[in-house]
Amino acid sequence: MFNNREELQQYCQQNDVKMIDFKMIDLVGRWRHLTIPVERFTEETLTNGIGFDASNYGFAPLEKSDMVFIPDLKSAFTDPFCKVSTINMIGDVFVIGNPHRPFDQDPRIIANAAEAYLSSTGIADEIRIGPEFEFFIFDHVSYETLPQRTGFRIDAKQAEWNSGNDDANLGFKVPHKGGYHIDVPFDNLYDLRSEICLLLEERGVVVKYHHHEVAGPGQVEIEVEFDNLRAMADKTMLLKYIVRNAAYNAGKSATFMPKPILGEAGNGLHVHMHLFKNKQPVFYDEKGYAGLSKEALYFIGGILRHAPAISALANPSTNSYKRLVPGYEAPVNICYASANRSAVIRIPDYAVQPDKKRFEYRAGDCTCNPYLAYSAMLMAGIDGMLNKIDPAENGYGPYDVNLYNLPESEKKKIKSLPSSLDEALTALENDYEFLLAGNVFTKRLLEVWVEQKRKESKAIALVPNPAEFGMYYDL
Repeated sequence: MFNNREELQQYCQQNDVKMIDFKMIDLVGRWRHLTIPVERFTEETLTNGIGFDASNYGFAPLEKSDMVFIPDLKSAFTDPFCKVSTINMIGDVFVIGNPHRPFDQDPRIIANAAEAYLSSTGIADEIRIGPEFEFFIFDHVSYETLPQRTGFRIDAKQAEWNSGNDDANLGFKVPHKGGYHIDVPFDNLYDLRSEICLLLEERGVVVKYHHHEVAGPGQVEIEVEFDNLRAMADKTMLLKYIVRNAAYNAGKSATFMPKPILGEAGNGLHVHMHLFKNKQPVFYDEKGYAGLSKEALYFIGGILRHAPAISALANPSTNSYKRLVPGYEAPVNICYASANRSAVIRIPDYAVQPDKKRFEYRAGDCTCNPYLAYSAMLMAGIDGMLNKIDPAENGYGPYDVNLYNLPESEKKKIKSLPSSLDEALTALENDYEFLLAGNVFTKRLLEVWVEQKRKESKAIALVPNPAEFGMYYDL
């Protein structure tokens, strides 16, 4: 938004801005923030940054936890939710020194390094990413995990289960699994989504479209136009911030949790991607399969070969693997196909122009840290291109059929994504070298990531599940 501090100062004076808020990404993918009065934002802030305890962000050990973050003026945006006029901007983490040096575990710096590595290979000089964001908007959510009581309750006024509710019921409930593109008045979230999209557009996130999704109880989608990897990771965080706070201000609660409702479709993060070199598309070949070039197929081959390891970064929650099951529009089969939503990689038939030719990785979800997940996808694709990993020759397809309807003998030939977080973490431990190329990821970061996620998995495994009482209480 701003090229220098003078532009920021001028804007703040003209618009009576009182506070500067800094957004910082932690290891697992949550924004944290620190705020200063606008008068305290000086050239020193941009040179030496602001000190903080990085150990509380999940990165550095306690004995080396003092670090600084330096704000990125170009990432600045006005905050529509603060009562006190506020400008937000994202910061990068630096190790204290003379001069400070970029911290190699900072997710935003890793995303920068991934794009730089792509350019250094000569394969391409630009990756463009376009995600589809699925999420639920509920009217009520409560949960607890106590020794004597464990459970959760959610509600959405439009849900089919409220059809018999006598409390000011006007009908028009969305049928079970019947929400895809459903119209108003069933779609009672339409106006809120439009308001969210306008807030995004005003802050540089170009919206392709929005609509109601498959699940009846408040599942919706916003798809955005393409941008470069780090810029899209920034926009992913901004979108989640806007969605959550706009819903909260409307008296509702938004969640990107992959599988909050039993028996309904889950929330995915479908990531469309394609490469360019000197502004020319790398992925297009009129004579190739589905219009894709050999380079594109090699890129796909790399992603599919490393898909189990990618899952540890793109599906990093225990809840992720309650979504990645057959029958709920979530892909579990490691293969590719044209216009086939049951494959991990789908090539859209409607993208026919050379600069539109692309594919989408359908397995990810928004519990990921987007900087790490997008970077991992790119690194896997680069590995495929450098090593000419042909997906057809390696048994990844193409499968232009509904994979769930294949005979069992054929299904057994197709490898599946991990079925649990622990399985995905083991896959990452056994296959991480492709991430270290070009010094993009560090082995230490991956070790810290696995350690953190193992703790989460273990903590969840210790909690008695209410369904277990029905299965085992009487045995």
